[in-house]
Amino acid sequence: MLLLVGGGLVAVASPAAAASGYLYATFRGDGAADQELWVYQSTDGTNFTTFADTNYQGPSGVLRDPSIINHNGTYFIAYTVQSWTTNSTYFNIASSTNLTTWQHVASVNSGIADTKFTWAPEFYVEGSTVRVIASVAQTTCSNCFRPYVYTAQNSALTSWSGPAAMGGLDANHIDTFVVRSGSTYHAFVKNETSKYIEHWTSTTSLTSGWTSAGSLWTSGYEGPAVTQLANGTWRIYVDKYTNGGIWSATSSDLNSWSGLSSVACAGCRHGTVLPVAALPAAAPYYQITARHSGKVMDVVGGSTANSAEVKQYAWNGGANQKWQFQDAGGGYYRLVSLVSGKCLDVAGASTADGGNVIQYTCGGGTNQQWQWVATGGYFQLRARHSGKCLDVVSASTADGADIQQYTCGGGTNQQWSRTQV
Repeated sequence: MLLLVGGGLVAVASPAAAASGYLYATFRGDGAADQELWVYQSTDGTNFTTFADTNYQGPSGVLRDPSIINHNGTYFIAYTVQSWTTNSTYFNIASSTNLTTWQHVASVNSGIADTKFTWAPEFYVEGSTVRVIASVAQTTCSNCFRPYVYTAQNSALTSWSGPAAMGGLDANHIDTFVVRSGSTYHAFVKNETSKYIEHWTSTTSLTSGWTSAGSLWTSGYEGPAVTQLANGTWRIYVDKYTNGGIWSATSSDLNSWSGLSSVACAGCRHGTVLPVAALPAAAPYYQITARHSGKVMDVVGGSTANSAEVKQYAWNGGANQKWQFQDAGGGYYRLVSLVSGKCLDVAGASTADGGNVIQYTCGGGTNQQWQWVATGGYFQLRARHSGKCLDVVSASTADGADIQQYTCGGGTNQQWSRTQV
């Protein structure tokens, strides 16, 4: 039978034998620090936890609507390169071997005269042929988004054909995601006029013979993506952009669908889900323990909000006490909270003694970059922007004692250990 892999189909013995986990590639919003690649993981396709905030935004500094595949042992994404308010005449391709470190592969021009927007490129793979379906709008007309198919000309995905229209899929459709079952192609698209998610089919080819099979849901959803679960059921994911969050429904035949229900994927937006035979090993998380008190660095109350305080507390195993070290280059690291996906941050990029330490959405600021410097059998955490050390105020041993930055010295309240959890 066939299993969907990031918008394409490959032959497998059975769904149960093929997929034991799922990866979700997405972005998180319209802010500068949210328009970057996030990767989530799941064992059931409905409950996702953070695998990595990659901080990858590509050459344009903006990454939205990523579509992910695994091709010849390498992960690839295709993505939108500008915000929805900014013109874009191309989409980008990037690659990775570990899902956390990404590199630019190609920029693919729309090839359409007077292009205004090039949005939501979606991979469609069949056999050894890799294609991308992108939504293109022109400056010369209104309500004129159309899907076009681009075909990779080599296995490295560095060279691409010009556009081919999807004949019959008429004007003003975006976010086109295609799967094939038997001899029938199924396209799930957003009608940009009605704002409904629609179902279209073709028994002719990917680029011709498309006819409408009707609307699936009323307005308020976009970015449909379809995958096949381990039990053979199809699941569609849609971005409920009107008030946030990913929702999904299931089908046994791609024609009749259940009602929509919310997916647990904090902050997720338009993206795609990739079934994998085994989930990759994520970067480990650590408890970070103050030498003088034996207590650990803790996001107070398990908050996921920006500016939530970071203090010391007795270890309890909570996600708000677990931190991931992500390489920021130059011997520095971002410390990312498991509970929120946010970074350890010196508030306001203060360089003063007593600068408050909080969590904040990860970005490129050096006030979120820390050096792990050996001192005896322990380590200091030095902020890159200030050169000052992570410090428990007044060397307190109490639960709830604040953590700040302070001029580095020999105090044990500036010495830390880390233990993998």
